[in-house]
Amino acid sequence: MILKGRTGVVDCMSDEQAESTDEPVDADAADDPETEPETETEAEAAAGLQDGDFVRIDYTVRTVDDETVVDTTHEDVAEEAGIDEEDHEFGPRTVVVGAGHVFEAVNDDLIGKAVGDENTVHIDAVEAFGEFDPDDVRTVSANKIDEDDRYPGAHVNVDGQQGHIETIIGGRARVDFNHPLAGEDLEYEYEVVERVDDPGEQAQGLLGMYLDHAPEVWIQTDEVEEEVQVEVESDDEDEEPTYETETQTVEKETLYIEATPQMTMNQQWLFQKQQIAQQVMDRLDLDRVIVQETIDGMGGMMGGMGGMMGGMGGAGGGDVEEALEDVDVDADEIVEELEEDLEE
Repeated sequence: MILKGRTGVVDCMSDEQAESTDEPVDADAADDPETEPETETEAEAAAGLQDGDFVRIDYTVRTVDDETVVDTTHEDVAEEAGIDEEDHEFGPRTVVVGAGHVFEAVNDDLIGKAVGDENTVHIDAVEAFGEFDPDDVRTVSANKIDEDDRYPGAHVNVDGQQGHIETIIGGRARVDFNHPLAGEDLEYEYEVVERVDDPGEQAQGLLGMYLDHAPEVWIQTDEVEEEVQVEVESDDEDEEPTYETETQTVEKETLYIEATPQMTMNQQWLFQKQQIAQQVMDRLDLDRVIVQETIDGMGGMMGGMGGMMGGMGGAGGGDVEEALEDVDVDADEIVEELEEDLEE
């Protein structure tokens, strides 16, 4: 049997192959979704989480020795543990698998997991915040510590190092520069809540992780005029190339961030905004980040003040004597007193 393919090439089939093409097709089997090829999204879901995936997780981290809650996304757990909840947003956190956003042991455990999966991962102290180092407990001059912080337990910064005071006697302070959780094994209990595929939600999640607060964000393509260096064409091949400045309109993928009071007071944002923005741009393949600050007008209050001023202005521009009479003051007496003061 001879068939002509769509490419125009003549294909030859054996008699057995020809007979197989004459067999009836099972319509039910053809419509069976299980026989349809998987889409890319379905294939990714079947493979589970992989490096580079954005995912929201709920978690609680406790010390192994005494089960002290170190961090959690659950408000009720934080409340029970006596953790300060002020200015803290609870709820699932967005992390990027393989980006160092979680402990390495937790990251390894996330690989292959699906939405709804949960587990508890043991993290050795050396992989968490390091072993306790006795050499990092040192005696320093109390003059290096602010007077308001000269008491046991105070968290201090000495010569660029963070630590806490163990004891302070006279002009000397014993300061522990180990991390507060140094030497502690941890248990990291987590649940995969959902995958995050929307770029805007991904950006918001990353900012929420860095700042402990998720501002409003959106991504849009902007047309921007910018000056570029363009090589000037020349007929002389041996001549050194020359360039001229030319203004071109280019498209830029832009992340807009609506600034909030929490952001303007966040120390990490104040000192690392460039690094944070760069990490978000690199991760989401963006060209730039624009932070917008909106200042709302105080219409009601200013309107009230304006009304007061308007009332005073009316009194000044109208009959002054009537205004003074309202407050039981004799205008003539005031004028006489002023004239006497001028004469003196």
